[in-house]
Amino acid sequence: MLAILLRLFIGITFVAASIDKIGDPGKFATIIYGYSLFPGWIINPSAIVLPFVELFAGLALLLGVVPRSALMIITSLLFVFIVAITINLLRGHQFDCGCFSLSETSTALSAFWLLVRDLALFACAIYLLQKNQPHRSR
Repeated sequence: MLAILLRLFIGITFVAASIDKIGDPGKFATIIYGYSLFPGWIINPSAIVLPFVELFAGLALLLGVVPRSALMIITSLLFVFIVAITINLLRGHQFDCGCFSLSETSTALSAFWLLVRDLALFACAIYLLQKNQPHRSR
C-alpha cells in the first residue's frame, strides 16, 4: 500500500511540475539560464524537452505503464535537480526554481527546503526502485 501511495504521489508531483513549463518554454528557458550551470546551446532544447519528459514519466508512474523505467527517469531527473540546487546553494547564488510555478523566486531558505523536498522525493523513488527490483532466480 505504501508503494502505491508513493508511486501516485511522485507521479502527481511530476505531472503538476510539468504543466507551467510546457505552457511557457521561454520563461522556463530563462529559469534554466538563471542556474548559471549549463551552456547556452543546451538551454532552449532542454526547456522544450524536459517538461515533456517530466509529464510522460509522471503519467507512466500514475498509470503503472513501465513504472520501473519511469522511476529510473524520475530518479535521474531528481539527481540532476539536487546537484543543481546544491551547487547554487553552496555558491550563494539566488535562482528561480521553476519547479511548479514559473514565477517563483527563491531565497536561500526556500532553496534549502527545495533541496530537502527533492531529497525526500529522491529517497522515495529509490525505495520504489528497490521494492520493484526484478527477482532473480538462483
